[in-house]
Amino acid sequence: MTGSHATRQRHVRQAKIIQAKIAERWQLETPRAWRRKHVAWFVEHRLAMQCKATRYYYLLTVQLLVRRLGKAWVFKCQTKV
Repeated sequence: MTGSHATRQRHVRQAKIIQAKIAERWQLETPRAWRRKHVAWFVEHRLAMQCKATRYYYLLTVQLLVRRLGKAWVFKCQTKV
């Protein structure tokens, strides 16, 4: 992972939050067990009420996770008006 120390730490912190929420919902402890629907659920439901900036930074972390998993999943950030 590249970037400043603060950026790397933010990604790690957010990845742990994503992992905890998915584990809580589906009892899947490791990202290797995740399917696209699990990550899509997090993006669509857990981030729905967050501000644009928060959703943006979480989507950056999701992109890194997907890349590390070797998948080609794409997620769009939904904005509430």
